[in-house]
Amino acid sequence: MARMHKYVAVAALTTLLAGAPTLSYAVSRGETAHGTSVAAEVAAAARKAPTPKIVKPGEHVVAAPGFELWLTAEGKHWVEPDLPDFEQFRSVVDGNIDLSRPGVSLQAGGHEGVYHLSGIYYGGKGTASRVQVRTSEGTVHGKLIELAGKPGWGVWYATTPLPAGDDGEDFLRGVTVYDTKGRVYSQLRIPGV
Repeated sequence: MARMHKYVAVAALTTLLAGAPTLSYAVSRGETAHGTSVAAEVAAAARKAPTPKIVKPGEHVVAAPGFELWLTAEGKHWVEPDLPDFEQFRSVVDGNIDLSRPGVSLQAGGHEGVYHLSGIYYGGKGTASRVQVRTSEGTVHGKLIELAGKPGWGVWYATTPLPAGDDGEDFLRGVTVYDTKGRVYSQLRIPGV
């Protein structure tokens, strides 16, 4: 499969999406079928929400064989399986990212039928919790990593099979990072899809 790279860095759009998880049974007057309040259920879910894995500067995270990422105070570093000796880098200190505004970037590379996806998320309110990548085939769930402290940014990553015959041009539709309360932390919508 020919090497594919699509680099997209777009300031995230804030969203009006907020709310509680959908319940699978009927509720009335703020009560669940078990007699506890909906607010208590939402608060419990928020306490259980995952948070990014904290990594040390330079600590390698293997996302898939040959696909490794690591963070430094300057930004995101990674290698992909088809170019294991070529370190790639996206800076968070060169002025191209405004950490005061929500945003998320996307870098994608394909190799042997697998898409290696990653990007930087930044500027959102609250604590980032999870990431979803919309594709033409459905939703892909990724993982989050951050440096210790409150750097104001982190990195998301995921892998997914690339559909047969797809050159990747219309495969990726968007990336959304959610906070621990289920609200949008930052979002990238890919124009034209």
